[in-house]
Amino acid sequence: MKITIRFWISLVLSLPMLATMILKPLTGWMLPGSKWTMLVLTTIIMALSARPFLESSWASFKKHHSNMDTLIAVGTTTAYLYSIYAMFTGKEVFFESAAFVITFILLGQVLEERMRNNASDAIEKLLDLQAKEAEVKRNGKFVKLPVDQIMTGDEIRVKPGQKIAVDGLILTGSSDIDESMVTGESMPIKKEVGDKVIGSTINSNGTLIFRAEKVGDDTMLSQIVELVKKAQNSHAPIQKLTDKVSDIFVPVVLIIAIVTFLVWHVLVGVSIASALNFAVSVVVIACPCALGLATPTALMVGTGRGAKLGILIKNGEVLETVNDITTVVFDKTGTITVGKPKVTDIVGDNKHVLQVAATLEEFSEHPLATAIVDEAKDQALFIGQAQDFKAVGGQGVFAKVKGQQAFVGNEKLRHNFDMTQELQQKMASLQDEAKTVVLVGLDQHVIGLIAIQDVPKETSKEALNALKVRGLKTVMLTGDNQRVAQAIANQVGIEQVIAEVTPNDKAKQVKLLQENGKVAFVGDGINDAPALSTAEVGIAMGSGTDIAIDSGGIVLVKNDLRDVDKALALSKKIFDRIKLNLFWAFIYNILGIPVAAGVFYGLGLTLSPEVAGLAMALSSLSVVTNSVLLNNAKITSKVETA
Repeated sequence: MKITIRFWISLVLSLPMLATMILKPLTGWMLPGSKWTMLVLTTIIMALSARPFLESSWASFKKHHSNMDTLIAVGTTTAYLYSIYAMFTGKEVFFESAAFVITFILLGQVLEERMRNNASDAIEKLLDLQAKEAEVKRNGKFVKLPVDQIMTGDEIRVKPGQKIAVDGLILTGSSDIDESMVTGESMPIKKEVGDKVIGSTINSNGTLIFRAEKVGDDTMLSQIVELVKKAQNSHAPIQKLTDKVSDIFVPVVLIIAIVTFLVWHVLVGVSIASALNFAVSVVVIACPCALGLATPTALMVGTGRGAKLGILIKNGEVLETVNDITTVVFDKTGTITVGKPKVTDIVGDNKHVLQVAATLEEFSEHPLATAIVDEAKDQALFIGQAQDFKAVGGQGVFAKVKGQQAFVGNEKLRHNFDMTQELQQKMASLQDEAKTVVLVGLDQHVIGLIAIQDVPKETSKEALNALKVRGLKTVMLTGDNQRVAQAIANQVGIEQVIAEVTPNDKAKQVKLLQENGKVAFVGDGINDAPALSTAEVGIAMGSGTDIAIDSGGIVLVKNDLRDVDKALALSKKIFDRIKLNLFWAFIYNILGIPVAAGVFYGLGLTLSPEVAGLAMALSSLSVVTNSVLLNNAKITSKVETA
């Protein structure tokens, strides 16, 4: 039975007893049937509304454990059974205490469920943003089809003002795209041929034709929704501490309740009913429901807030680890730099050097290889075919061109190839200009150099400065030449450079840095997967429509380096809210138990079981409210607040 139904059953059946409590002292009015009616109403509440608490408590008891439901079950069952005994012996009953406690506890759970549903709905509503149909090319003509009929490879036309149906690559046209509903980026993004588009974003002012690359559950939006759902259902390590505390706390409370009963009845001499009233109040007020809500509610709201900002936190464990990070390590290409290197200089016979290099690099997906091939195509050069192709990780490639041994790569690869002093000097000069230099060798000689440059992103310097203000050490880890890497580092303000590292060795370098503290690694989530997994916190930069869902604990959808600092700030804010929730949950219990036990009875300060139940519900409400306020918390960069 759903919580809401159980709550309404309990509330409706409790109201007549509430009316009796209010009206009897004023008018003498009694509930028809009095005790028998109260017995029937309370029995229905215990059988229907309280049943899950009783079942959970019994299941834990059989495993020699206790949980929050144990306190609820013990408190309400004690009040209920004693009232039945009292009814047949002519003593005072308090069926209403059991009924109201169940009602108030369910009220807290209904509020929690509503908050959970609202948080989940906010993410699910993203899926409602998807276009319902699109103009798809079929048999040479564009026809309107439902989105679920679009297949990978289809050509799709989207006009100004229309939604882009799925993720894809622009084939013709240009336009400004509003991506705010997915990435959180407020300004429209200029998109041209060759750029990627994201499904559910809005085409502003131009007609585009794009090729569908990801459809259905593979689209970026669907992946975001799935990732956030998993994060909201995950647990932070601090939750384990909470569970352990609850496991010890419950037996302690039951002992306190028994001692309370004995003190009042045996030592003070009050009636069994009055002593039991104090004991039940102790059990009810101590129920640590708020303790159980502290972590999941903050985690759910916080991760949802992050998704709106384009910051995807994949699990609760990341939140705690972020607070202990001392070093942030960055990949260079595509992370600190734009990631679209271009050929700037060619040393040697321009056409011959470029032609040999393009022949070897044509089938490589490395950014530097792409730059070389693009330059050859721009110069309309013939690209031949290479034989006996062999790639050497982190160094370059070997192959035969027209029967001659050739290579394209860095200085490590030129083994048996001669290189003139002049070329060596020119290489050093180009590297000092922050350009990556590729050597081109043919027939045992280095025949030329190709200089390629990938400039830093406009936001990189600001982003790194924010991390410095936060007191974090910054490191660049790259396979590029030391001179080039250092030049880029100087431009953006990186403190330490570790260069000429192969992709396989990046994880080893991260381990070495971990000897001096916990490390966060920021990379593109594809080539850097081992390093992202090795670091305590992996931060994957979203690239186009690839959100690197399998890499890193945090994904930055906008591919904006400034979001690294915002991600750290958001994680800290969520974890601080969890700690604040736990503080309030404990305070309620610590302050409430002595009052419920009657310690301040002489001052006229007491708690009946039903009031204790209300106080416990308010405790849960305060924790939920505190978590919901994360939606309005300001997430600012350290640079913005410095």
